[in-house]
Amino acid sequence: MGSSDRLFDRQRTVHEILGGNLVADVILWRQTNLTLGILMVTFAAWVVFERSGYTLLSLVSSVLLLLFAILFLWAKSAAILNRPAPPLPELYLSEETVNEVATYVRTNMNYLLSVSQDIALGKDSKLFFKVALFLWLISFIGGFTDFLTLGYTSLVIILTVPALYERYEDCIDKCVITSYRKLQELYVKFDAKIVCKVRKWVLEKKKLS
Repeated sequence: MGSSDRLFDRQRTVHEILGGNLVADVILWRQTNLTLGILMVTFAAWVVFERSGYTLLSLVSSVLLLLFAILFLWAKSAAILNRPAPPLPELYLSEETVNEVATYVRTNMNYLLSVSQDIALGKDSKLFFKVALFLWLISFIGGFTDFLTLGYTSLVIILTVPALYERYEDCIDKCVITSYRKLQELYVKFDAKIVCKVRKWVLEKKKLS
């Protein structure tokens, strides 16, 4: 299948479009154990939140409290019994790491603010309608579910749809492009038989008036 038969005439693979890094490997199930682990952990968290009545803040606080209590008691008992302390890694953030994170956050925030300003000032109408449609979809879908369920469902979609598309992309591209071309043909026929007649009728009415 040539490049012209690909969706959006793309030249790159799905893996390259997703960044070609570890994130792309996880989304496309090239790190199977890691992807399964993420799905299992998020599913377990969703079940805990849905069934236990915990909120995110209360659950995180409870887990941290339990963790600190275990480590504290371990350290105290180790000192009394002359045993090794808990094997904790060195908890330290280097200046280089902080600067890299700050630069990344600042760059993306400035880009987001710039795009938001363009939308607010009406400089990019297409982007405005895209963002408006996206926000409306979120609002519409959010009316049928809660945030946690929406987040988990979105994660499942992210970890399944790209992988399925990569596996069957030739068939999917062919079907979508064929359907698009048929729709174009139907639109041309509709425009020729109906729209043009309506346009002519409107022009004739204007001339008569």
